[in-house]
This record gives sequence, C-alpha cells and structure tokens, in this order.
Amino acid sequence: MATETTGPTLTEIEAARRGLAGVARVTPVYGSETFSRLAGREVVLKAENLQRTGSFKVRGAVTRIAALSKSQRVSGVVAASAGNHGQAVAWAAREAGIPAAIFVPQDAPMTKVEACRNYAAATELVGVTFEDALAAALAYADETGATFVHPYEDESVVAGQGTIGLEIAEQVPQAATVIVPIGGGGLASGIALALRALKPDVRIVGVEVRRDRYTIADGIAVKHPGEFTSAILDDVLEDVIIVSDEEISEAIVLLLERTKLVVEGAGAVGVAALLAGRIGGSGPVVGVLSGGNIDPTMLISVMRHGLTSAGRYLVVRTQLADRPGELIKLLSLVAEERGNVIAVEHHREGMDVPVSETEVELTLVTRDEEHCLQLLAAMADRGYVVNRLE
Repeated sequence: MATETTGPTLTEIEAARRGLAGVARVTPVYGSETFSRLAGREVVLKAENLQRTGSFKVRGAVTRIAALSKSQRVSGVVAASAGNHGQAVAWAAREAGIPAAIFVPQDAPMTKVEACRNYAAATELVGVTFEDALAAALAYADETGATFVHPYEDESVVAGQGTIGLEIAEQVPQAATVIVPIGGGGLASGIALALRALKPDVRIVGVEVRRDRYTIADGIAVKHPGEFTSAILDDVLEDVIIVSDEEISEAIVLLLERTKLVVEGAGAVGVAALLAGRIGGSGPVVGVLSGGNIDPTMLISVMRHGLTSAGRYLVVRTQLADRPGELIKLLSLVAEERGNVIAVEHHREGMDVPVSETEVELTLVTRDEEHCLQLLAAMADRGYVVNRLE
C-alpha cells in the first residue's frame, strides 16, 4: 500500500491542531464492553458527536477560516451543506467576527438548519440535493466575493479533520483498525493521512452508504467523494464497506441504549459495519462517531423501529365481542404475561367486522422477541385470532 500521496502533510496537520487549541475540543474516547463482546475484539469509540456544533466539521471550518486574508475576511464566507458543515462554518465565522451565508438542501434536518441560523449565519434552503445547494453557494460566491468554504475539497479543511487522527494515535496507541465514515471524503482523508504518517501499520477502513437512494445517514449523502479526496482515499484506505439503513438504525439504538451517546446516522455507520462483521482484520478497533446532530423526529422513528426489530415493541390486532368486559379480559391476559400496554385503539368504522364485534389494536412494550412469541401464543391459547403488525 502506498504511503505517500497528495494532501496536507503531517506538519500541516500538526499546525492545524495548534490553531484549534482552545477552540475545538479534544474529544474523549470510550471503551465499550457491549460492542467489544458483540464484535469479538476490543472496541473503542471516538466521540466526535461531543465536539462543538455536534460534529467533527468545526475542525476543518476553523482551520480554513483562520487562513483567510484580511480582505477575504471583510467579504465573509459561504458554504453549502446538508447540515453539519454549515453549522461549523456558521459557528467558526461568528467566532472570527466575519459574515457567513449557508445554503442547505430543502429536506435537511431542521435541527441543523436552525443551528446555522442561531449562529447568526444567513441560511437559505435551496434545491433537493447537496449538489443543488453547492451550485447556489458557488453562484453566491461569484456575486458577492465571499470565500467559498468547501466541505471536503480543500487542503486546509482536510488538515483540520486530520487532527482527529493525531488524537486517536495518542489516545488509542493499541489500535489495529480505525473505521471512518465517508461522504465527501474530507474526514476519512484527513484521519488517514495523519495515521499513515504516525502509525503506518494501522488498517483504515472507510464506511459509506448507497449513494443512489434516500438514507437516514444524511450527513454523508453526497453523490460521490470529491476528486481531491478520492485521490487520497485510493492510496490510504484498506477497504470501503457499504452499510444499509437497517444496520445504521440498529447501531444508533445500541449506541443510545448501551453507551448513552446520541449519534446521527452518518456518525453510526462505522459501528453498523462493525456489528455486521464486515470490517475484517483483528485486534483493537476504533470507531469514529463523527456527529450527533440527529433530528428529534428521526431519532424517535429510528428508536421505535429499532426497538420493534429487537422485539421490544409488539403491535397486534384482534377482534372482540362488542360487549362490556371483553377488553378487560384481553388486557388482563396481557398483564399476566407481563406485557405493558401503552396504547389501545378500537376500530369499528370502515372495518369489515360483524356488527356485534369490534377490532382492537394493542401496542405493547415487551422484553425481547421470545417474550413477544410468548404473548402471541398465550392469546392464541385463549382463542384470540391475532394479527401481528410490528
């Protein structure tokens, strides 16, 4: 594997770290007994979701803005972003005392959009994809003279992201493999360049999502990595893994439940690949949790889906005689089997049921899939015809 490539040098990445001192956080690492057991190897999580603005992006944004000339600072900066990069540029510009404009796809999570506005940046929703926002931002730069801060096709930005690699080398010296999300490639490029210089034997694995469909990992939902970053990644990555939304959802749920860390879809892809058993190699592994800016409505949907998949929610429909006492009989049965009822719905209108009956839908909290099957069997034994919905 090649050890020399284009991009910022170790000296430039170390200079970026000095520039970030007291600005970006040195984020903590956490060992996880749960993930280590599931993966069959030591697992350490690098919590960039606890970084300022909620993701690693602030490192590159601050580094790039620090390099602006005096005249460039007067004209301000502009960025295109699905959310995290925009927040980082807005925050870094505010801290530097310069104006910022952020162009964001219309369907970007509103938590990220509002954060940009809260950091005093002029924020405009435009188009459907990141590429639409990018075109609008470039046009704005041409019109106003603002400096365009690219989320990944910029050597200063990559150097800033590479400071994570320096921290990993110091915090987890035993690491044999490092797993990094890939969207545009700036994060993976920076970390890989730093680690190749300091620990050339470490395996660096990139993880991405299918780029031709909607994904809950909106932070890495770009059509393809940049030309600049692709040239780097072709040299420095050991492997590239693709994960599904189902796998990402499971990772988000486990991270929240077992480590108490809120991680967005893009930040959970490394853990998803690890749990799927597709990382390869042996020895200790570091997963970079790149961001935590998940939209609350998305988090609720992911948690419900993940808990249902794990057998922690059970939704069933059955029919009862429409007379007093029938519902309490069913609910008493559920209680005997230690199910917890959180919702009951009666369906009469618009249903193909006899006039003397009613359909009832129950949402239950259960322990696991075995408990779900136990409840279903108990209902069947009492004569209920049950349709499992989730």
